[in-house]
Amino acid sequence: MLASTHTFGAGPLRGEITVPGDKSISHRALMLASLLDHPINIRGLNPGRDVQATREALIALEAAELTHEPVQIDCMNSGSTARMVLGICAGANRRAVFDGDESLRKRPMEPVAMQLRAFGARIHTTDGKLPLTIDGRTEPQTRSFILLSQSAQIKSALLLAGVAAQTPVTITNDGGSRDHTERMLRYLGADIISDGKRIELRSTQLRPHDIDVPGDLSAAAFFITAATLARDSDLTITGVNMNPTRTGIIEALRAMGANIEIINAREHCGEPLGSLRIRSATLTGTNIDPLVALRAIDELPLLAVAACFAHGSTRITGIRDLRTKESDRVAAIERLCASVGIACETEPNALTIHGGTPKAGGGTIATEGDHRTAMATAVLATAAGELSIDDARCIDVSFPEFIATMRSVQTT
Repeated sequence: MLASTHTFGAGPLRGEITVPGDKSISHRALMLASLLDHPINIRGLNPGRDVQATREALIALEAAELTHEPVQIDCMNSGSTARMVLGICAGANRRAVFDGDESLRKRPMEPVAMQLRAFGARIHTTDGKLPLTIDGRTEPQTRSFILLSQSAQIKSALLLAGVAAQTPVTITNDGGSRDHTERMLRYLGADIISDGKRIELRSTQLRPHDIDVPGDLSAAAFFITAATLARDSDLTITGVNMNPTRTGIIEALRAMGANIEIINAREHCGEPLGSLRIRSATLTGTNIDPLVALRAIDELPLLAVAACFAHGSTRITGIRDLRTKESDRVAAIERLCASVGIACETEPNALTIHGGTPKAGGGTIATEGDHRTAMATAVLATAAGELSIDDARCIDVSFPEFIATMRSVQTT
């Protein structure tokens, strides 16, 4: 089947929208629900293919629970599914074969496998990547772990292994990565303490509570950035997750001069949320340090797009992990900048964008199947002019209704 192209145009964003349920929280809600003794209702699940991969992986595990044959798990394009469900298998002493699509097969799995081996899991990767097999586990070598990389997925895999094995665990050297797993465990009654650096899961006893998944800030970020850049925009996004480990995009855009107002801030199901009002603004270049970059890791292509329009230069450090996402997102940023005539200089762990007056020439951006590159192209087009993408279907990974939502609020 041929990829479907799509063209985005310029114009302000005005009105009010909602965004899909948070993808990260949706994964964790399904995984922890699978470890409960009683069923719960999960409302607002993200409708994308990544979360569908997790749902199908957990169904496969449940269906094969009483057999001794390895479970075949297709993670599709979802690294979250591969790494965190692997943690469940490690804790539950399950045998499974994990695989995924061509893109996921290129992404590193040895870092999570190595840490789960210390939990006793017998894991074999293919040159550090998928496909991999887990052949149950032996007695854990340790219940105290030092994170070797600041990865929320690896941290979550260890916590899920502890819950599945009903074994307390301690994790240090976190570095402030996303804490959705810790918050949801606490909401479900686990005895867990964390301070952003050290996590202690003292009791794995969970109580069933229904979960409402808030709107995904990573999805909202495309509209936040677009409304900031497109002249005469005034957009409200309701019910968005405002977890402080995820708000680096808002902090960085505000530092550049963005007009972003948080309305009706509150907490629900263990997560902070609120609504956002964004009005167009003139931006100035800034320095974005690794701590902010960590809290905006999925949104760094958007910050690069914003930097194209800023007066002066913007330097972003802490970008190394962008090379091993669904695609090489540093290379994607270079393509986006080049498409509108903006200079971008890259280093192994940093990039500098020299802002100016971006002007699109109607070109086509190669997405390499990456949903975030596709949607970042739309954001760039709202203020720079017409741009196309070579594959609109990849957007379905996280935000199937993105194009329709953009059309509903953009005036061209």
